[in-house]
Parts: sequence; structure tokens; C-alpha cells
Amino acid sequence: MSKPVLYLKNASIFQRESLILSEVNVSVEKGEFVYLIGKTGTGKSSFMKTLYGDIPLMEGEGEIVDFNLKTLKENDIPFLRRKLGVVFQDFKLLNDRTVNENLLFVLKATGWTDKKAMDSKVEEVLNKVAMKTKGFKFPYQLSGGEQQRVAIARALLNDPELILADEPTGNLDPQTSVEVMEVLQEINKNGNTILMATHDYALLLKYPSKTLKCDENQIFEVVQKTV
Repeated sequence: MSKPVLYLKNASIFQRESLILSEVNVSVEKGEFVYLIGKTGTGKSSFMKTLYGDIPLMEGEGEIVDFNLKTLKENDIPFLRRKLGVVFQDFKLLNDRTVNENLLFVLKATGWTDKKAMDSKVEEVLNKVAMKTKGFKFPYQLSGGEQQRVAIARALLNDPELILADEPTGNLDPQTSVEVMEVLQEINKNGNTILMATHDYALLLKYPSKTLKCDENQIFEVVQKTV
């Protein structure tokens, strides 16, 4: 059996001095689609931030895409993030650049230099999220759902081993949430591993999958029908 893409063992997660989550034991295998649920303030975002290096792991063991979270140095974080795709609730697109320019900016920042290869990669990822005709538009000219599709395309640019989606439908209406979820489902079917934090239980019922819950400083797996 292959090594998990992500695992934490007896991990404790702190925000400054405050203990947010304790005795975290989590494993995500290659190709899985895993939900992370829980009420606001139960530690979902702190957990996600620990995974992409925004919060240091102070106690326990943790490894993500072959990076040791316990010994992670600041210099390692850009390299870690090249192996991750991160999708945020508020898109985080650059409004003064077109969709294509947003994606090219990320490729340049992560070491790409071949213009032809970069243009080809941008076309490829926009095609995966059904946005290939919108590359010339600026983010403010797009709907919320379209902006999130672009954000997902951006997360795919460096062929990440794991996509971390932090409330990717949190700012979207129910119909648009379903459309974005369909995109994520398709990407998962094509082999991408996804960990998605959400409080949208309707999506869990429509697209059931392995579910982790944050509650009372713990993370534990829940059976779908008890969600």
C-alpha cells in the first residue's frame, strides 16, 4: 500500500498560545476525496493553515506530500506549496490582471520560463474547469462561481499531489456551489486527492465521501448518515 499523501499522529495545533486541536490522528490516501466539517470556530481553518505551513506544528507528528510539518523551515514553505493546490473561499485572484495573466503570474513565480509551455498549461487547466473561453476577462467581470473555477484552475497549475479547498463554496449560492462541486468531483475522478473544508451539509448529502469532523478540540471520522 502506498504512503498516505497526508498524515498526522498525536498532533496538537495551536494558534499562538491557544490550543485549538489536540491528539489529531488523520490520514488521507492518494486519490481520496475527504471532507472536513465542523461549526465556525472549531478549528477547520487552523488545521488547513497548519497543512500549508501558515501555522507551525508544535506537537506530534505530521507529514504532507513528503514534507515533515514538525521540522518545516520557512525556506521550505514555497516548495511545499508547489506540491499543494490551495483553493480559498474568497478566490484571492489579482483584479488588475486577466484570468490568463493571473495563471501566468503563478507559473512564473514557481519557476516556469518556457512561454509556449506556460500558455499550454494555462489552456489545459482552464479547459479542466470549463473556463477556456474566459481567459481574456478580468476577475471582476466574472461571477463568483466563475472566479472560483479560475481559483481551482490556478490550484491545478503545478500538478499538485493534494488540493486543499478551504470553504470553496462558502461565498456561493446553492446552484453555483453544485457547479463548483461538480468541477472538484471531476478533478478527483481524474486522480487528484482533495481535502475540502466545508459547512455546506447539502453538498455532503449530494456527494457523500469520507468525512472528518472538528468538534471539542478533536478531529474524528464520522459515518455519513450521522453528519
